[in-house]
Parts: sequence; structure tokens; C-alpha cells
Amino acid sequence: LRHVARVLRRAVVRMVRRHGQGYVQQGLGAAELFAALYFHEAAIDLADPRWERRDRCILSTAHNSALFHAALALRGMIRADLLPDYVQDGSALEINVSERLGPVVEGTFGSLGQGVSVAAGMALASRIRGIPYRTNVILGDGELQEGQVWEAAMFAGSNRLGNLCVILDMNWMQVEGHTDRVLRMAPVGDKWRAFGWQVIDVDGHDLDALLAAFAAARAETQRPTLLLATTLPGKGVKALEGI
Repeated sequence: LRHVARVLRRAVVRMVRRHGQGYVQQGLGAAELFAALYFHEAAIDLADPRWERRDRCILSTAHNSALFHAALALRGMIRADLLPDYVQDGSALEINVSERLGPVVEGTFGSLGQGVSVAAGMALASRIRGIPYRTNVILGDGELQEGQVWEAAMFAGSNRLGNLCVILDMNWMQVEGHTDRVLRMAPVGDKWRAFGWQVIDVDGHDLDALLAAFAAARAETQRPTLLLATTLPGKGVKALEGI
């Protein structure tokens, strides 16, 4: 998984450098999150992307698309030869991840803050339909400023959606700058706990800790889980780290 994270970082830099578009720092910072989710945690069937029992993986931060597409290509879920066309006119690899890419994309989230709501619906559908799968959603910390996120958090906690896991990429970065300078969100963990969630604080670059956190999320059947993953924007490229 450490090797996977390094490969993903290289791919992000190459993809964004090629055409000068995309989000480098966020992609570099979340490499371990994607490595742990797509290469260890999520149950998928490469031969059948519509497999009913697949684990649903939702990218609420849809603009973190270079990393997302790189992860799917390395995992064998899309063709690797598509990557050079990233963000080009007519390419299915858009700067905001889109369902145009096919069934490997569970939903289009061009407006931030929507992913947890859709994920909660998918998690509830698993219970209603009697089809066992887990629903995972990668959420950005800037998205916490959207009221829809908290409505979804309240809904999921109230319905005890133990098959729902939110991975919060806590990097304190949004377009306007440091998140605290835009809108202070602390205490983040306590707020989710108040809505009935299991909250696990984790170093988002520590793969052993991430795998243990995912295991704890699977073991909790009565509450949804938030993995509060602290990450460093630009991780792995010294000139970009923390800016």
C-alpha cells in the first residue's frame, strides 16, 4: 500500500503537469486514503462494476479527480491509457468526476456537500433491500460548511446506519485559504459524536492506523463511522507541503 500511494502521487503530478489543470496538493495529501480504500478496504468486482454486493465508494470532493482517476486506473477499474487525456475536451476524465466515466462512478458531485446525503441513502437501501454492502464516502473538510452535510449526519446517526463510513480528509485547505479563516469548524469530532456517530481520529498518512480504523468501522454495526483523517496538502513534495 505504501508503494501504491507513491505511484498515485507520481500519477497526480504527471496528470496535472501535462495540461496545467487539476488539484495537486489535495491529491498528494490524500494518496494513503485512496490506497487504503481502493486497494484494501472496498469489496469490488473488476469483472462486474455493477455487482450488487460491491462496496459503494463516493467521492464527495469531486474535484480531487486526478487522484481518483489515477487510483481507478491502477486498480484496473478504468483503462490506464485514458489518463493522458485528463481534463481535455471530450474526455470522460473531467476535472470534476462525472458519471460519464461509467458505472465505476457511483454519483456526480459537482456541488460540494452532497456526498454524505447520497451515501446515507445507499446505506439505507442496503438494509431495505437486504443486500449486504458498505458505503464509503470521501469528504473534504471545507464541505463541513455546507448545511446538507449536517442534515445527512443527523439522518445517518438517527437511522443507525452502521454500514456507512465517512472518510474526512482534514487538511484545513479550501479555495479561499485555511478553513479556519473562512469558517471555524472545531470541535469537529464532538459534533459528529453528538449526531450518534463513532468517531476515530487517525493520521491520514499512517496506513497501519488507517487499516485498523477501517476494521473498527466494520466492527461497529449500530452507528455510522467517521474516520477523521488528518492529512498534509502536498505530502511527498517538500516544496508543496502545507501550502
